[in-house]
Amino acid sequence: MAVRALAKNVGMSPYKVRRVTSLLKGRRVEEALELLRFMPSLAAREVEKVLKSAGANAENNLLMDPERTRITYIDAHDGPRARRMNPRARGRADVVRRRSCRIVVLVDEEAS
Repeated sequence: MAVRALAKNVGMSPYKVRRVTSLLKGRRVEEALELLRFMPSLAAREVEKVLKSAGANAENNLLMDPERTRITYIDAHDGPRARRMNPRARGRADVVRRRSCRIVVLVDEEAS
C-alpha cells in the first residue's frame, strides 16, 4: 500500500520543481535524499522536505522498512496563481502572475 505526502502552495513554478522530480522517479528513498542533498537548486530543498515526510509516514504509520521504500510516483502540479498589477506607461497595467505548485510523492515498499 502506497504512502502519500503532499506539499501545497510551494512558492515556486512547477516547471522548476519538475526538473528535480524527473531525476528521482523509481529510485529508493535514501538514494533520492542523497541526490537532493547535493543539488544546488532551491527546488531540491522543497522536494527533500516532502520526500522526508513520505519516508517518515511509511516508517511510522505502516511500519515499512526504510531501506526498502521506493518512490512510485513524484510530480509537481500547478497551484494557485497570485495576480499582481504592475504599472506601465500611459496609465496602463500589466498582470504579473506569481506561480506556485503542489508537490506529490507516493512511496511504497519494494517487493522482495
